[in-house]
Amino acid sequence: MLEKLTVRNLAVVEAAEIAFGPGLNVITGETGAGKSVLMGALDLALGARAGADVVRDGAKEAEVEAVLGGHVVRRTVTREGRSRAWIDEESVSVAELREFGAGLVDVNGPRASQDLLGEGFQRAAIDEWGGVDLVPYRREYDRLVALRARREELAADGGEDELDMLRFQVDELAAADVTADDDDIAARHAAAAHAGEIVENANAVMETLGGDNSAADLLASTRPALAAIARHLPAAAEWSAAVDEISARVEDLSRSIADAVSGLDLPDESLQTLDDRLTLLNRLERKYLRGGAEGGGTLSERLLTALARRRERLDALENRDAALAALDRDIADAEAAARKNGAAVTAARTAAGRRFAKAVAKELRDLGFLKAEFSVAVDGGEMSEHGLDRVVYMFGPNPGEPIRPLAAIASSGEIARAMLAVKAVMSSRPGASARPTLVFDEIDANIGGETGRAVGEKLRRAAERGQVIAITHLPQSAAYGDRHFVVAKKVSAGRTRTEIKEVKGEARVAELARMMGGEGPTDAVRRHAQELAGISG
Repeated sequence: MLEKLTVRNLAVVEAAEIAFGPGLNVITGETGAGKSVLMGALDLALGARAGADVVRDGAKEAEVEAVLGGHVVRRTVTREGRSRAWIDEESVSVAELREFGAGLVDVNGPRASQDLLGEGFQRAAIDEWGGVDLVPYRREYDRLVALRARREELAADGGEDELDMLRFQVDELAAADVTADDDDIAARHAAAAHAGEIVENANAVMETLGGDNSAADLLASTRPALAAIARHLPAAAEWSAAVDEISARVEDLSRSIADAVSGLDLPDESLQTLDDRLTLLNRLERKYLRGGAEGGGTLSERLLTALARRRERLDALENRDAALAALDRDIADAEAAARKNGAAVTAARTAAGRRFAKAVAKELRDLGFLKAEFSVAVDGGEMSEHGLDRVVYMFGPNPGEPIRPLAAIASSGEIARAMLAVKAVMSSRPGASARPTLVFDEIDANIGGETGRAVGEKLRRAAERGQVIAITHLPQSAAYGDRHFVVAKKVSAGRTRTEIKEVKGEARVAELARMMGGEGPTDAVRRHAQELAGISG
């Protein structure tokens, strides 16, 4: 439920706050008073697009806040057109805000009424209301689309030039015989290239550590002195142990150096072999792994991946005729399965359409179309993700005239009432998706009299199943509201401001009278307004 809407510095609204309640909330006001601004504020809170022109002159930013479904959503738009959004004070993207609001509020206005004319809306309404299961069909349809794409790709490329190139690349990579031993080739090459220098310096280090007058000898020469000290100073025993430990580490270091350099004194041809190998691997890396091709991993892993992928592609192209034949068989099977499941969708959709049309026709009779015809045409169309059908709402508002597509004959008032009828049917279905708040923006435009009363009754009935907010210009509709808000313009300090307040009692009677007879209504109009106000009692 939408509990509260707060608006600051939005267009002509400097500051306004509306506390909505359950049931039917109606909003009225003179033309141009700012009712559309309030709808714009709600749209912003639900993630609609926003431009800098929505900010009130002289203000730095516009702000809209809504308490919705137990959450607080907030949206700001700056003078420069930058927009920010929050849900419960957590910053979110406008797309996230839009997704959040879509599950809580269903807005129906001039734009939404036009949606009624689109096949997408008409089909989706039938499917949702009738519980049409598209999952088995879409599973086969998606498989069919994927198979067709694979066939198109395989049939489109793979000429002789590509085949020759792939054969050469596979031969070149295979001949390299890359293994994990190649991963440290650069380090091994560097060591071999400088083997003489390394061995010479390593021998010097080993001589210092373990040769004549070496570190080992110097350390050993300290033992007698330390033993003499230890006879009079017990702590010296620890010094002697420390010297022994250092001597052992020196010996270990000397052996490690010897082991490391023992294999570096290589003949010239071994260095040449390493040089040739490194040159080859560098060339293959530049040729096949440029720009991070083949992903991560070691050099050998990436080169072997490049080889495997080219072999796979080459095999597919060399055996393309057989692969195409196999794909054709799979495509035929997938299409047959999709059409079988699509036929089941068509049958379910047709049956649902008949029931849906009957329910909508009843609602339309309540809205003044006493002899109107309404039906749902489910005709064959091109296969798509939605099935095998075209869905068209057919409407005949006047007796004796042929029934035709709703989009072709309906006036704006007829479309508005048709939308209300459709929404009433959809919301009444057991298990219908829960959308606690229905918003109708001048759904009763271009109608009046008793039809307006019928619209009011329909809005109240819809409000029995969840909150309804309706902006209306008809007193016959407004009279059914559980709460009545009036939007008015005031001029203060040379600035035009829009205010909104809830009216009750005599104030509400006065607003209904204004809606019927303008300023200064007659006594008869006022009595009629009192009678209308009694509807909501």
